[in-house]
Amino acid sequence: MHTRRIGDVEVSAIGLGGMPMSIEGRPDEARSLATLHAALDAGVTLIDTADAYHRDADEVGHNESLIAKALASHDRGADVLVATKGGHLRPGDGSWTLDGSPRYLKEACEASLRRLGVEAIGLYQFHRPDPRVPYADSVGAVRDLLDEGKIRLAGISNANLEQIRQAQDILGGRLVSVQNQFSPAFRSSEPELRLCDELGIAFLPWSPLGGISRARELGSAYAPFARIAEEHGVSPQRVCLAWMLAKSPVVVPIPGASRPETILDSVAAADLVLTVDEIAVLDAV
Repeated sequence: MHTRRIGDVEVSAIGLGGMPMSIEGRPDEARSLATLHAALDAGVTLIDTADAYHRDADEVGHNESLIAKALASHDRGADVLVATKGGHLRPGDGSWTLDGSPRYLKEACEASLRRLGVEAIGLYQFHRPDPRVPYADSVGAVRDLLDEGKIRLAGISNANLEQIRQAQDILGGRLVSVQNQFSPAFRSSEPELRLCDELGIAFLPWSPLGGISRARELGSAYAPFARIAEEHGVSPQRVCLAWMLAKSPVVVPIPGASRPETILDSVAAADLVLTVDEIAVLDAV
């Protein structure tokens, strides 16, 4: 497995997003554990989760608990950087709400620590800005958690350029990651990716395969991904992730998966080398 860096930690170039294993339409626990174990067997050492990755109101942190169980039952579990998040909530009716208050973030971190069964969370990320709370206050809570040793690394998610710079300042230069939506269908985070590249901060695209699942049916929209995939004898999803990796050494995609074969196909993207011309074609899609 090729590797990249988040702060001072070396991680697999392709991570695993845990959300599909815990929200609506999730598989049974046995298949989820098999998916997580397949990722570990393939060399994945970054798993992304959040306390809000659950379905029902009475199971907050379902995904964190699932990941903790998978890591505890695998001999490579100790090698994994678990990245979790706080600041988003799911009341249990399918909706998403926000609470970026320092009080809530600190309580959420304590709960995540218990579910993950660790003394310090590997990477803790402020999940999404709360318009009711000054951004500096929310990031300040993450800084406090870092100073107190509750978390080892600090990141932010769903952030714009100003928020990245502000978080870097509040954290005293210790911001190690930005997790934003980025995919062939959603490219508005290109400026944030470029800023992360400039600052040497890891950029973690969430939902990186958005739109690619229908690459062959969408006609001209994503046809180049399907065409290049056919030329290489691989899936359009693998081409998509390889394209992202080629954009910058700070990019670490975290594709979601709920089946072993899906994450194994994603992991193989780290070995797929696209030509300069192919990358240019995909950039222009």
